[in-house]
Amino acid sequence: MIREAIKMLVDNLNLSEIEMAECMKEIMEGRATDAQIGAFLTGLRIKGETIEEITGAARIMKEKAITIKAPEGVLDTCGTGGDMSYTFNISSTTAIIVSACGVPVAKHGNRSVSSRSGSADLLEALGVKIDLPPEKVQECLFETGFGFLFAPLFHPAMRYAVNPRREMGIRTIFNILGPLTNPAGAKRQLLGVFADNLTEIIAKVLNNLGAIDAMVIHGEDGLDEISISEVTKVSRLKNGKVENFFIAPEDFGIKRNSIDLIRGGNKEENAMITLSVLNGEKGPRRDIVLMNSAAALIIAGKAEDFRTAILIAEDAIDSGRASKKLEEIKRVSNSI
Repeated sequence: MIREAIKMLVDNLNLSEIEMAECMKEIMEGRATDAQIGAFLTGLRIKGETIEEITGAARIMKEKAITIKAPEGVLDTCGTGGDMSYTFNISSTTAIIVSACGVPVAKHGNRSVSSRSGSADLLEALGVKIDLPPEKVQECLFETGFGFLFAPLFHPAMRYAVNPRREMGIRTIFNILGPLTNPAGAKRQLLGVFADNLTEIIAKVLNNLGAIDAMVIHGEDGLDEISISEVTKVSRLKNGKVENFFIAPEDFGIKRNSIDLIRGGNKEENAMITLSVLNGEKGPRRDIVLMNSAAALIIAGKAEDFRTAILIAEDAIDSGRASKKLEEIKRVSNSI
């Protein structure tokens, strides 16, 4: 199928969901050559991936993944990355705070791709054991309300695409499949994307995949987070419908600030920033984490509006629950 699909893509023709699924099977079962994989991914990228194509690819990736059970209402804050903004690890810090608010979080993630510190790098620097086998991640998730799902351990079939992707050196459909294929089956997601044209597309894909509630976000400054410097485009999936709107820091009661004030560094530097936020340090870094935490809390059903949700997130930090949650995650992940 993949040879026929490459010809279709060269002619700028879309694949059906079934055709895309067949191509993904060939890739993830080791039946496609590196040259075929490279040509296929490049053709998709040039044409532009459709909702049906992304859905078909995600279904097969989920089918081939190692999965775990999760508590009711589990949420993920995994985004696409790749926004080239070099901020600190906002979504991972958010995940810890949201977990401290009583929401079970299955954080799907990997090492750095475009930044200097991915979610796995950050959590490792914080002292969390990131490479637990799936059954131990499940245990940690049920015991602490937080589990880190290190992508390479849950998606072994991805190994067939590693070399072509590395040699190509461009974004491909695989950059957006990670957040769509949470191995804990999270149906509630705060999902940042690297391009504004993707928000509605990804929200509709999430609907196809059975998500209950999600916000797909992209800041006008390019961030794949809710931005502190500009308005943020949101595609909200709820009750099977997608609504598009924009939110600004003022909607949270937050003052706008320059993106330069939330830049990060290497994993050790980013770990220090996360610790400072969890320990209550005030400023733009805290503010952007609070905004993203507020959105996640709304998705989790803990609040109805951003200003109420941000108060819940603030209390998790200022009461010390957020820093204690990190200590609990470290202790359990290293002793389980």
